[in-house]
Amino acid sequence: MDDTGTVVKIPGEVRRIVSLVPSLTESVAATVPHALVGATKWCTHPADLDVARVRGTKNPDLDAIRRLRPDVVLANAEENRPSDIEALRESGIAVWVTKIATLEEAFASLERMFVHACRTDPPDWLAQAREAWREPWDGPRRTAIVPIWRRPWMVVGRDTFTGDVLRHLGVDNLYAGHSERYPKIPLDELNARRPDLVVLPDEPYAFSETDGPESFPGLRCVPVSGRLLTWYGPSLVEAAGELRRTLAAA
Repeated sequence: MDDTGTVVKIPGEVRRIVSLVPSLTESVAATVPHALVGATKWCTHPADLDVARVRGTKNPDLDAIRRLRPDVVLANAEENRPSDIEALRESGIAVWVTKIATLEEAFASLERMFVHACRTDPPDWLAQAREAWREPWDGPRRTAIVPIWRRPWMVVGRDTFTGDVLRHLGVDNLYAGHSERYPKIPLDELNARRPDLVVLPDEPYAFSETDGPESFPGLRCVPVSGRLLTWYGPSLVEAAGELRRTLAAA
């Protein structure tokens, strides 16, 4: 069963994989690159990835995927639409769906994906990532808001992988208790919360030193790599150290 509890019939040998999630694409490319035959246009890592492109995560070209004759398609419950997943399954294609909201879920989900969906041993980088995040945070804690979009302003809310990553780094998301996972919040309300930090990832909106901080006068803004903050895959190996250093310097 995949992370959603759905029974997925996977061939005994997997030779052709299509990934509809950028972080899973990077994971497969770093582990069984010869098997990866298709990915979305948002799959930017590794930089030299040379596979067929099947449009985006929210509007994949289903016919193009079918023509690639994958043994398995890798998807995610948050990133991909249920209707696309179901349409592929109705075509007889095995679709393995991940569902990840915490670091521990990421480690467990990726291990199961490689063993059961990709028919390969868990990679060394996964063990390295577990080790990198093993040390618990024992310093002072700070609060943060994490905008992910502007016009309208949206922030990270409840039950997110991003929020759990920050929690492991001593940073508590002020909107972790919101009823929505990515709520729309007026800018004046965000400023009124007076967080210790405003964490500005460069994806999905490309926040930067010159785009975003000006909206939060008097608050400490920290631009960070969206890949390090929101992706689950090989990036987790470096993310622990890089994010700790970036946040510590803020």
